[in-house]
Amino acid sequence: MIAYVTVGADDIEAANRFYSAFLPALGYSMTQGSEGLSFALPVPTGEAPIHPDFYVKPTFDGRPASGGNGTMVAFEAADQVQVRALHAAALAAGGSDEGQPGFRANYGPRFYVGYLRDPQGNKIALFSSNPNEASRDD
Repeated sequence: MIAYVTVGADDIEAANRFYSAFLPALGYSMTQGSEGLSFALPVPTGEAPIHPDFYVKPTFDGRPASGGNGTMVAFEAADQVQVRALHAAALAAGGSDEGQPGFRANYGPRFYVGYLRDPQGNKIALFSSNPNEASRDD
């Protein structure tokens, strides 16, 4: 099981604007400390976390942060409407478009996804595979 994912950021305030534009809508709470941003989904009392936490932090070695080539973090939305809304919100909060929301020929018929880059260049996907919605084949 993946326990957490961390991406680097040189400008924590820009990262905060970007990630706060969509992660709270997906159920994440955020805390900010001297070491950056921590996003987590709620964990019921007495239970262990089942979803990974997501951290945005300055680099440990002090060199500039960079998005990894081939590295991407994907967040699941409830439906296609939420994918579109959160993609737009993230763009308005300083992200850049890497692929407008829609179906992709290379993926399953229900995989609806939009791609972004955060202000540091990390690649982010917002997707839904909701079985109660139309597929690309409908």
